[in-house]
Amino acid sequence: PTILCLPRSFECSQKNAVLVPAAVLGIGGMLVFWLRSRHKIQTIEMGDGWWGSGEKPLKGEEDESIRPFKIETSDKEIEDLHRRLEQARYTPPLEGAAFHYGFNSNYLQKVVAYWRNQFDWRKQVEVLNKYPHFQTTIEGIDIHFIHVKPSYIPHGRAVRPLLMVHGWPGSFYEFYKIIPLLTEPARHGLDGGDVVFEVICPSIPGYGFSEAPHQKGFDSIATARIFHKLMNRLGFKQYYLQGGDWGSLITTNMAQMLPQSVKGLHLNVIFVSKQGLGRIISVMLGAYVPWLVGLTREDAQRMYPFIQKNIYDLLRESGYLHIQATKPDTAGCGLNDSPVGLAAYILEKFSTWTHSSFLNQEDGALESKYSLDDLLTNVMIYWVTSSIVPSMRFYKENISRDPGLTANARTGVYVPTGIAAFPQELAHTPRTWAKETFKNIITYNYMPRGGHFAAFEEPELLAQDIMHFVRKVGQL
Repeated sequence: PTILCLPRSFECSQKNAVLVPAAVLGIGGMLVFWLRSRHKIQTIEMGDGWWGSGEKPLKGEEDESIRPFKIETSDKEIEDLHRRLEQARYTPPLEGAAFHYGFNSNYLQKVVAYWRNQFDWRKQVEVLNKYPHFQTTIEGIDIHFIHVKPSYIPHGRAVRPLLMVHGWPGSFYEFYKIIPLLTEPARHGLDGGDVVFEVICPSIPGYGFSEAPHQKGFDSIATARIFHKLMNRLGFKQYYLQGGDWGSLITTNMAQMLPQSVKGLHLNVIFVSKQGLGRIISVMLGAYVPWLVGLTREDAQRMYPFIQKNIYDLLRESGYLHIQATKPDTAGCGLNDSPVGLAAYILEKFSTWTHSSFLNQEDGALESKYSLDDLLTNVMIYWVTSSIVPSMRFYKENISRDPGLTANARTGVYVPTGIAAFPQELAHTPRTWAKETFKNIITYNYMPRGGHFAAFEEPELLAQDIMHFVRKVGQL
């Protein structure tokens, strides 16, 4: 029996000699795959789209030329505006209402009188045209953008491309005061170090001079893809991004989509959709022991009383959002037909989103931060392009789904990120919450003053923060 067993044991040992290393290799391979997949950065699918009228043409390449563009006006356009302004009807405000019921119509009449008799649209068109404008066709629609290069580049300095994206109810014009600070910092008394930018500011499709999508479903991810294609078309392989409001979501999506193209992402407002028990506990404890849940004293100051600031105040300021996320075309009819209605609807946001205390002022304290020329120029961009309705539709396209189920909500941001937290922003997001989405925060700064329209209201503060962030990224 012993002799009989020998060949078998030899067979067994031969099998083991093959099986054991195979098993070790198999388990090892699975472990390596698991470890690698853990470190593999998840991205949003880039996809493709067609937003032109009708079906996408089967043949023919898209015209990729970049065409110079100039904003123009006419006597007819100005006469039509003046006629409408003269025929406006007003409802007297309640006594002592200030801006608590919306735009105060006594002050509105003063704004309209200025608009009709003193505001010079031709002069403002010249101001708008002081930077080079272009259009190019992407995914079937004409995309408008300005592209500003430094007039002088000191020896040995690299020029960094920076894409800046606006939101609603703003426009590319919000960046007119910050652009010279970024392209020529030394000339404006800013210490840019070795940081000089060339700045590209596109108009979101459906806003201003970018053609509105003709198809349903145009959301922030489609916009992100189009803006990547734009930067690519301009010859940039890598670039920095900056955004607030919708611009923040669009640039975040760009970073999630092609992280290899994004050198750095700078935001002046951030959206985090993660909720749940952990967040509730964090909010409850944060009022009493903020340090225990990773909140700073400054966070606590900006977030509490929580119900007041994050529920009541946000509800008061977000009625427009519910309309625009459900039936934008209905309310849009009136706004597209009446310049006075349009101005009231837009300018009210430039009051209360700049500082919540402006509600208590009869004039919404609008002129304490902005000039009427600047404010009305932004309104005119919407008026002359009939873009208020498509700009409102952007809410429906982005908010009609459960935000927790969207691809961008489930995807982290791994590119170097800078956050400028302005004290009068509609809602404050502490760094500890931001880290759940933004995995590589390089700078997080509590800004000393300023609200929602940072580039428009505090261009110097924002410019300094962007330059500080980019310098830090350069040291990595």
